[in-house]
Amino acid sequence: MFDPDELEEIRASKEEWHEEEVEPVLDRFGERKETFTTDTGGQEVDRLYTPADVDDLDYEEDLGNPGEPPYTRGVYSTGYRGRLWTMRQYAGFSTPEDTNERYHYLLDQGQTGLSMAFDLPTQMGYDSDADMAAGEVGKAGVAIDSLEDMETVFDGIPLDEVSTSMTINAPASVLLAMYIAVGDQQGVDREELRGTIQNDILKEYIARNTYIYPPESSMRIITDIFEFCAEETPKFNTISISGYHIREAGSTAAQELAFTLGDGIEYVETAIEAGLDVDEFAPQLSFFFNGHNNIFEEVAKFRAARRMWHDIIEERFDPDDPKSKQLKFHTQTAGSMLTAQQIENNVVRVAYQALAAVLGGTQSLHTNGKDEALALPTEESVRTALRTQQILAHESGAADTIDPLAGSYYVESLTDQVEEEAYEILDEVEERGGMLEAVEQQWVQRQIQDTAFDRQREIEEKDRIIVGVNEFEIEDEEPEMDVEEVTQEDQQRKIDGLEETRANRDDEEVDAALEALRDTAQSDQNLMPYIIDAVKAYATVGEICNVLRDEFGEYQPGSAV
Repeated sequence: MFDPDELEEIRASKEEWHEEEVEPVLDRFGERKETFTTDTGGQEVDRLYTPADVDDLDYEEDLGNPGEPPYTRGVYSTGYRGRLWTMRQYAGFSTPEDTNERYHYLLDQGQTGLSMAFDLPTQMGYDSDADMAAGEVGKAGVAIDSLEDMETVFDGIPLDEVSTSMTINAPASVLLAMYIAVGDQQGVDREELRGTIQNDILKEYIARNTYIYPPESSMRIITDIFEFCAEETPKFNTISISGYHIREAGSTAAQELAFTLGDGIEYVETAIEAGLDVDEFAPQLSFFFNGHNNIFEEVAKFRAARRMWHDIIEERFDPDDPKSKQLKFHTQTAGSMLTAQQIENNVVRVAYQALAAVLGGTQSLHTNGKDEALALPTEESVRTALRTQQILAHESGAADTIDPLAGSYYVESLTDQVEEEAYEILDEVEERGGMLEAVEQQWVQRQIQDTAFDRQREIEEKDRIIVGVNEFEIEDEEPEMDVEEVTQEDQQRKIDGLEETRANRDDEEVDAALEALRDTAQSDQNLMPYIIDAVKAYATVGEICNVLRDEFGEYQPGSAV
């Protein structure tokens, strides 16, 4: 870009500018803060960036054109000029009937993909009438107990025309089996099913805690899914390796990146150890990142993620298929940044976070509703969140050129800095024996907790301003708006439906399917065909998970991996 003599002149010019222009102003007025950092404090932000800050940048090696290694600038050669990102609003509400209604509404409003939220009992592998489910049915998402519920959710929605992302982890195999079964009923070729299951159990041990089985058994289920889907549903992404929840728990951008890619490495290694070839499953891996507040840090994170994953896969696993080295990702705007105070401000926050995701080249995007700090979003707030994406796509110009911030001295420098810090964290993970060992030692969790503590202290001491929370407050503010509620009647209606399903099914067929699944769990055969058989017999999520609980046990924090 610049020869050494030119770079030296630029450095000298910057020093001269600082002495002659900046120091007199600093002496008179100072600056707003002693030190400026990125959003999570991971990177110090200089006053001015010049070519000297990216003097070792090699275009071919470090950036490349879009669609070419190392994919820093994107995995597709035409970016959003060929096809916009998938607008995939996360939704699941109360009962299957309610969720079906919401899905039809979103599709009518121009949404281009579905994203399925499940209630907490479903995520934990419990049926709606289980003691552990009391008071939680349908509250954090839709309650799914049996194939009949999944049939209702997708009534009138052809699975060969939409892609569906499911935020489900420990029971991911069961919900995937139900989705496949609905596709079979609709006559959709399994090879045409499109979507993603989150299926990322490692981050559950790290940040979210909706796990069921011990890690070794969980990893066996995940590799069974990889193997099955490579043969049966090649267009379905078998895992969404999630940094989103790691960031929600309080991590920095670099920690989010490092721990997410570390989880990815662990999944690839486990699958290869189970006998799979990397090119059989790696093209179906996907990632899920948080869209946070600092636009430039987030863009740098996304660009660094693509470059790092390419280099990691190439150097460690040497695949033949270029798609095995491409990092594709979904983004959700930061739920932890939504505030209950002055909730209208959340519309602005979400728009900026969405802009960062698009400038960073996301493949799909969910924008949060402004009221999600209070309850499930209303139709009005869901519509506004979707319109945010549509305005961004069609009115802002952000989708008209690929990687538009490339070449910015600041963004390129920040991309390198985020990558460098992430590699340093990954090196420490490797020294601890990999992500499984680091998680079992609670080291990963402590890193995130320390960062979250520091952030909260900064907010309380007003070193970090959150508009409407610790500055620019409105006295005696009470949020005034409609919120969606799941009533006791809604929950009882769901339980009654479950009892009716059990009464109408063939119990002998259910028992035989569950017994076959139990036998398979005791062997090294792939579990997925037997889970599909159990699902088609209308065995419930709880019944299937309980068979696997009996065989695999339940994970207890602090227990040996």
